[in-house]
Amino acid sequence: VDLFSLAAGNFAEKARQALASAPVFVFITSTWTDGTPPPSCSGFFSWLRDDDCRRELDFNNLRFTVFGLGNSEYAANFCKAARDLDERLAALGGTRVCARGEEDDYSPSIFGSWKDSLWVSQGARLMGNSVQFIKEDSDENSSSSAQEDDDLDDMLQGEEGGTCGSKAELEDLEDLGKIATRSKEKEGVVSLRGKPKKMLNSALEASLTKQGYKLVGSHSGVKLCRWTKSMLRGRGGCYKHTFYGIASYQCMEATPSLACANKCVFCWRHHKNPVGTSWRWETDDPQFLVDGFISKHRAMIKEMRGLPGVLPDRLEEADTVRHCALSLVGEPIIYPHINKFINLLHEQSISTFLVSNAQFPAQMENLVPCTQLYVSIDASNAEELKAVDRPLFSDFWERFLECIDILERKGQRTVFRLTLVKSFNMSEVEGYAKLIRRGQPDFVEIKGVTFTGGKKPQLGMSNVPWHAEVVSFASEICKLVEDEYEIASEHAHSCAILLAHKKFKRGSDWYTWIDYPKFFDLVRSGQPFTSLDYMTKTPEWAVYGRGIPGDGGFDPAEIHYRKGDSRMSTPMSSRPETPSSFR
Repeated sequence: VDLFSLAAGNFAEKARQALASAPVFVFITSTWTDGTPPPSCSGFFSWLRDDDCRRELDFNNLRFTVFGLGNSEYAANFCKAARDLDERLAALGGTRVCARGEEDDYSPSIFGSWKDSLWVSQGARLMGNSVQFIKEDSDENSSSSAQEDDDLDDMLQGEEGGTCGSKAELEDLEDLGKIATRSKEKEGVVSLRGKPKKMLNSALEASLTKQGYKLVGSHSGVKLCRWTKSMLRGRGGCYKHTFYGIASYQCMEATPSLACANKCVFCWRHHKNPVGTSWRWETDDPQFLVDGFISKHRAMIKEMRGLPGVLPDRLEEADTVRHCALSLVGEPIIYPHINKFINLLHEQSISTFLVSNAQFPAQMENLVPCTQLYVSIDASNAEELKAVDRPLFSDFWERFLECIDILERKGQRTVFRLTLVKSFNMSEVEGYAKLIRRGQPDFVEIKGVTFTGGKKPQLGMSNVPWHAEVVSFASEICKLVEDEYEIASEHAHSCAILLAHKKFKRGSDWYTWIDYPKFFDLVRSGQPFTSLDYMTKTPEWAVYGRGIPGDGGFDPAEIHYRKGDSRMSTPMSSRPETPSSFR
């Protein structure tokens, strides 16, 4: 077997050399945005569409098969690149040796079935179409698995016991679809009787667990944030500590829905979570999730005991969860019991910071007040949003704008979160300013994308802006909305800037921090309230331009630590007192 990459040029010469030695071409391809082929091999697809390729190569001798990789949530664009390739090669005169295979993210076993059909079809051709299928029956085999084997045999043999050629392709594809459906049933995606199944199959569970997620129930997860670990050691908190006064060492990062409706290019979860445009899975009880999150979070906190630099007092306090960042992964807002879930957290005096990707306006409209509601604004126009977020919804832009309009009239504490990716979404400053004026958020977080690496990262360090570039971008936006917003704070370590509406400014003082006890009192009162009712003064060190020069919003009660620094953290007794506002 010879492997050829379609990323390079000179396709005619490569194909001519390969045809001279390879009896069968097996094309395996994924699908990119809008059903297009991956950018690395777009040149090959363009060459095939060009009629000049007919003069450069005789396709009548081509024997081929195609296998596509994709996600069925993209509907008509699912494996479209593979389908287009299959149809084009056949139109040029090539002969299919096996039906096209299409593997969904939720069907990891379909490739094995398709591969078997390919090998057997070639064996049948070489042996004069005389292939016998011999199986060993077992009492342990279920009727469904036996039926699957029978279907595979029928698919491979055909009515005349021949190969999987183009003549019977429709039947082949239907049979492959049946096997794929049964594979999905086994993996817990669909049900024979329409009963909802679990969101996570075994492959997804293994992948998420390997990444450090602690799974709760069938569709939720919790993970220990690096800033929680950092503040337990007294080495500084996250940007939410600087901007809003949370205690990072008492913050729990979780999600009641691991599924999302986007596949953002900058997602640091490496797209190992499921996707979907609606909730169709088994649903866990919200009390079960809250209890499970807290239990597993506490277990992870206990694992920090005894590690170098961990402060005993903070470790003890960290056992009590005070904040919940509902931004771990996925789209929390689509969890059917999200309102009950939020209320249960508030009953335990746990603040809620919920992030939405602005694709579910109905759910956002019906959402109960949380401590702070975020909407991710990943681009300022439809074209860039599509390129950055790669949404599943075809009407993604209309949904996006509707969510912004809903946010404007929610009457609670709201935030636009902008993640800047160089070469993707930093060109239209005016567009962002228009969206800010439209949604009237209380705050605008502007943050540079974080490079997360990976085997084949979609983004590189060249896409990561410097903090100075983020500050400059924020300043440009401020010039366009200066009558309403100003830069209020920064967290240079996170490459983040906070714009705040001027209603949070009293004289020269900012009030971006949250009075958490007051918030819970307001929630329990059952009376309407606004974001101004539970604001509190931002300390001087957290105000933009007023902290220690060069610290960029770093809390002076913490100790700067750089990798390789041999200094241990300063004992708590010798530190400035921890502000009571985030205890």
